[in-house]
Amino acid sequence: MKTKGKLYRELFLSTFKLSAFTIGGGYVIVPLMRKRFVEELGWIDEREMLDLISVSQSSPGPIAVNASLMVGYRMAGIAGALITALGTVLPPFLIISVVSLFYQQFRANQYINIAMVGMQAGVAAIICNVVLDMGLFIIKDKNWISTLIMISVFVAVFFFKVNIFWVILSCGLIGLITGGIRKSKSQTRQEEEREGDQ
Repeated sequence: MKTKGKLYRELFLSTFKLSAFTIGGGYVIVPLMRKRFVEELGWIDEREMLDLISVSQSSPGPIAVNASLMVGYRMAGIAGALITALGTVLPPFLIISVVSLFYQQFRANQYINIAMVGMQAGVAAIICNVVLDMGLFIIKDKNWISTLIMISVFVAVFFFKVNIFWVILSCGLIGLITGGIRKSKSQTRQEEEREGDQ
């Protein structure tokens, strides 16, 4: 078992490194976090990571900060959340501070503009990869309700341009209803088992 100091250091360094290489927007941090916390450290399983990302996406604020906060809180409570938030916010703050000093030179440089276009293509590929991985995990899990919701949301947003607010609200209501039904069934089963034992 890690001491608190080692755990805090690991959380800070992990989120600092992830944030430092998250070029192209918050979604890029998702596969990096998955690789670090699920595959390398084994702190979080695949399903829990999927839940954390879902909540982070639907909460106000940048997904990178929200996801880091949730991982930090999951591992070390409020102190862990504060440490991971600092680790996530610090690299962009430092990088933007430096870039702002040389903004005109960066903007006018043809090679930097070409490099940025190349990065955009790479970022698009990374986001497609994480969407496919997470989508396939839901399908392989054989949770047909989640699979149906995923397909319905894609159709609603992509083809019918439904506002994301209504999508999140609808999914939250479906989650509450299905969770309530599962809880009710579980309680009924437990009562039947108790009656059977008597």
